[in-house]
Amino acid sequence: MNALARVLGEVWSFFVGDDWLTAAGVVAALAVTALVADAGIAAWWVMPPAVAALLALSLRRAMR
Repeated sequence: MNALARVLGEVWSFFVGDDWLTAAGVVAALAVTALVADAGIAAWWVMPPAVAALLALSLRRAMR
Protein backbone atom coordinates (compact mmCIF):
# COMPACT_ATOMS: atom_id res chain seq x y z
CA MET A 1 0.00 0.00 0.00
CA ASN A 2 2.90 2.34 0.68
CA ALA A 3 4.20 1.94 -2.86
CA LEU A 4 0.74 2.65 -4.30
CA ALA A 5 0.46 5.84 -2.22
CA ARG A 6 3.89 6.99 -3.45
CA VAL A 7 2.98 6.30 -7.08
CA LEU A 8 -0.33 8.13 -6.76
CA GLY A 9 1.45 11.04 -5.08
CA GLU A 10 3.94 11.26 -7.94
CA VAL A 11 1.16 11.10 -10.54
CA TRP A 12 -0.69 13.89 -8.70
CA SER A 13 2.50 15.94 -8.52
CA PHE A 14 3.18 15.42 -12.22
CA PHE A 15 -0.26 16.48 -13.43
CA VAL A 16 -1.21 19.09 -10.84
CA GLY A 17 2.15 20.36 -9.66
CA ASP A 18 2.09 23.50 -7.58
CA ASP A 19 -0.94 25.11 -9.21
CA TRP A 20 -4.13 23.12 -8.80
CA LEU A 21 -6.24 25.97 -10.19
CA THR A 22 -4.49 25.80 -13.56
CA ALA A 23 -4.85 22.02 -13.59
CA ALA A 24 -8.57 22.36 -12.87
CA GLY A 25 -8.84 24.97 -15.63
CA VAL A 26 -7.22 22.61 -18.12
CA VAL A 27 -9.66 19.86 -17.15
CA ALA A 28 -12.57 22.28 -17.54
CA ALA A 29 -11.30 23.46 -20.93
CA LEU A 30 -10.98 19.86 -22.10
CA ALA A 31 -14.53 19.16 -20.91
CA VAL A 32 -15.86 22.19 -22.80
CA THR A 33 -13.96 21.09 -25.90
CA ALA A 34 -15.50 17.62 -25.63
CA LEU A 35 -19.00 19.07 -25.20
CA VAL A 36 -18.59 21.39 -28.18
CA ALA A 37 -17.24 18.56 -30.35
CA ASP A 38 -20.05 16.27 -29.23
CA ALA A 39 -22.56 18.90 -30.33
CA GLY A 40 -21.17 18.65 -33.85
CA ILE A 41 -19.44 22.03 -33.81
CA ALA A 42 -15.78 22.44 -34.74
CA ALA A 43 -14.00 22.52 -31.38
CA TRP A 44 -10.47 23.52 -32.40
CA TRP A 45 -11.04 27.11 -31.27
CA VAL A 46 -11.80 26.30 -27.60
CA MET A 47 -8.33 25.44 -26.33
CA PRO A 48 -6.21 28.40 -27.61
CA PRO A 49 -8.16 31.08 -25.71
CA ALA A 50 -8.43 28.78 -22.68
CA VAL A 51 -4.66 28.25 -22.63
CA ALA A 52 -4.03 31.99 -23.02
CA ALA A 53 -6.44 32.81 -20.20
CA LEU A 54 -5.01 30.14 -17.90
CA LEU A 55 -1.48 31.33 -18.60
CA ALA A 56 -2.43 34.93 -17.87
CA LEU A 57 -4.16 33.97 -14.62
CA SER A 58 -1.25 31.79 -13.55
CA LEU A 59 1.26 34.54 -14.25
CA ARG A 60 -0.91 37.09 -12.46
CA ARG A 61 -1.03 34.91 -9.34
CA ALA A 62 2.72 34.28 -9.53
CA MET A 63 3.51 38.00 -9.78
CA ARG A 64 1.68 38.81 -6.52
